[in-house]
Parts: sequence; C-alpha cells; structure tokens
Amino acid sequence: MAVKQLMFIDSAKIKVKAGDGGAGAVAFHREKYVASGGPDGGDGGRGGNIVFQVDDNLSTLADFRYKRKYFAQNGEDGRGKRCSGRKADDLVVRVPRGTLVKEISTGRLIADLSMNEPQIIAKGGRGGWGNSHFATPTRQTPRFAKPGTPGEAFELQLELKLLADVGLVGYPNVGKSTLVSVVSEAKPTIANYHFTTITPVLGVVRMGEGKSFVIADIPGLIEGAGEGVGLGHQFLRHVERCRMLVHIVDISGSEGRDPKEDFQIINQELKKFNPDLAERPMVVAGNKCDLATEEQISDFQRFVEEQGYEFFPIMAAIRYQVDPLLNRITEMLSKLPPVLQYEPEPPQLIPAEEMDRRAVKVTVNDGVYIVEGEWLLQVINSVNFDDYESLQYFQRVLINSGVIDALREAGVQEGDTVNIYDIEFDFME
Repeated sequence: MAVKQLMFIDSAKIKVKAGDGGAGAVAFHREKYVASGGPDGGDGGRGGNIVFQVDDNLSTLADFRYKRKYFAQNGEDGRGKRCSGRKADDLVVRVPRGTLVKEISTGRLIADLSMNEPQIIAKGGRGGWGNSHFATPTRQTPRFAKPGTPGEAFELQLELKLLADVGLVGYPNVGKSTLVSVVSEAKPTIANYHFTTITPVLGVVRMGEGKSFVIADIPGLIEGAGEGVGLGHQFLRHVERCRMLVHIVDISGSEGRDPKEDFQIINQELKKFNPDLAERPMVVAGNKCDLATEEQISDFQRFVEEQGYEFFPIMAAIRYQVDPLLNRITEMLSKLPPVLQYEPEPPQLIPAEEMDRRAVKVTVNDGVYIVEGEWLLQVINSVNFDDYESLQYFQRVLINSGVIDALREAGVQEGDTVNIYDIEFDFME
C-alpha cells in the first residue's frame, strides 16, 4: 500500500479574536435589617487571550489549512454582592518552532516563535466595572455599570522559517539529502532523479559530547529560483535564518552541467532572493569526486578558492572525507552569532497632529460622561499613563480627534467626571 506524503506547508492566513470582557453588574445590597446597603455590582471578567506556543511535534503549518478562525471565550458578566465574573481561559494555538506571526493589514511582525516562552498575540478585553466603582459621596446610588471592552482581533499571516545552524544549498540531485542521511539520524527520501526532496529536512549532527548542530537540507534550487521558478524557490526563506551555508556541487558534472556554472547560478539566486545571503559564511563541498578526474577536482578547487571559499572534496554516499568538512563547520559555528531571531515591531502610533476626527459616542449616566469608540481602545492600549510624554500624547489625541468637542456638545463642565474605557479623570478646560 502506498503511503501518501503530507504536503509541506510553510505559510498560512488565519483570523484570531480574543474574548470580550464581561459586563459590570448593576446591583444593590439587599439584606434584612440593613438599610440603604448601597451599590454592590461586581466587575466583569477579562476575555481570554490568544496565545501562541511552540510545539516541537509540529513541523509544518498544514493544520491551518483546515482551521482558519481562532476565537477565545468572552469573560463572564459581573453579579451582585460584588461578585466578579470569571476570567475566560486563554486559547492556546500551537505552532512549529520558527513561525513568524505578522499582521496582514500593516505587515507588522507581532512575534517570532523561536523560543519556548508563550506569546500573547491578541489581548482579551477588560471586564467592565460594576456600579460599586461609581459610588461617590454625591452619587451614592449609581444605576449604571460599564460593558467590557472588546478583545483584540487580527488577520494574521503565519510564515515558517526553519531554525537551523547550517543550510545545504545546490542544484537538484547533487547529494544534499545523501549527506544529511550519513551525518545525522534524519532519513530523507533519496533517489536518482530530480526533486526527490520536496520538503526541507532537518537533521542533528552530533560532534562528540555536548557538541552538535542542526543541518537543513533545502530542496534543490535551479536558475530563476529567486523569481519563483521551480520547486526550490518556495523554500528559500528557510535559508535566511541559517548561520552558515554549505554549497554542494556535483564536481563530476554527471548531470551534463558545468560545475562552475552551477556554482555561480545558485549564488546569484541566493543574492536575488536576499542580498544578505550572499554575505553569509559559506564553504563548498565538491561531491561525487570519485566520478571526477584529478584535473577536474584541482581546477574546480582553484576556481572556488580564487573567490575566497574553502573547498572540501567528498563522496557523501560512502562518507569519504566528510569528517574534515564537519570539523570545519563546527569550528566556524563556534565563532558565529546564534541563529537569527527577528525583533517584534510595536504598533505604529499615528501622530496626534495627524489624528482625524473620528466617531465617538458620549453618554451621561449619573453625571459621568462615558466616551466610547473602538479606535480609542487601540490608543489606550498603546499609552503608558505613568509616563508624562505618553500622557501628553493621549491628551493631544483627544483634542485632535474631536473627543473634547464631543464632550462639550454633550454638556460637560469643568470638574465633571469623564470615563473612557475605565480611564477616569476630571474634565479641565
């Protein structure tokens, strides 16, 4: 019976929505022999976060082809007797190590899932305050509470970039998979025809006690790969994290190609895809040297060394002269920076001076001016109210976006209380 190979998926689009916060309760204390017990409405519970967690049992993003929407639960509403609603559980989404999470609308990198620590991608909404929060000496029986704030929602682009110390590059059928199979426990499919490898393969090379590195067999590239030609182009992104490259060339020309031309074409394709790859440390392995003449080997070695690369003639199938190559790789890795990790990008703040007038809703409950507008949530989440400059930015946003004018139209006076999603302050002219 034939075994169907799972398709390697390294990109996906999904939608995530964190849970909304529960509503605060309007309730009053009722107890025999207790007069005017006062407000005792509890707060709503916080909505569940969307949390991404690395799972090393996953190697592709294939699961996201079938499930594209991930919604966390909402927080519970508050109740009387100052009982707060239950906080909703976080929704944990498991992804393979090396997954980048980007916001589609802005292209912003939200997280690089390379480490074990879970990452909150979308924050759950805060629970609304119950009416017990709004009691003051002059407002002893507030008959209103706050709804919870909505959870964050994003349309996301997931992109897998494998984490490997060493990337093997080269034309199809030059011996990359064979080399991986003899130096690690990985067992890629090997056959004597092009494009045997259609998915990247990772293998761990152990170099004695406490020493090892991860090697990646990148599916064969061909001319035009940088522009999307052939199978290998879709896997070029997996080379970007590699600390160094090993360029494998069929030195014998057994496929009817010129080894020198192969070498130059692959280097050009790497540079077209990402110019930084051309600067990545690289050594060259001339495979199938048993099929080449001494003159071919020495000529190609001279050609490679003139371009500043070290050359290692090998026969991968029988592990001939492979150990000197591995020893040199280990030595080079000991001096190179760790595997590349991408820094998340903070949400982009719109300059307060460029903030257009935006829709807001102002309601008055027992003398409290409550301002609502979904866009305000994003502003509040980005403001540090303990920082003076950040607070000034928030004040300018309220002026330039028309919030202050909307409050004036609603009749606010100096000293009145203004509430914007649980941020409460006295209005000052």
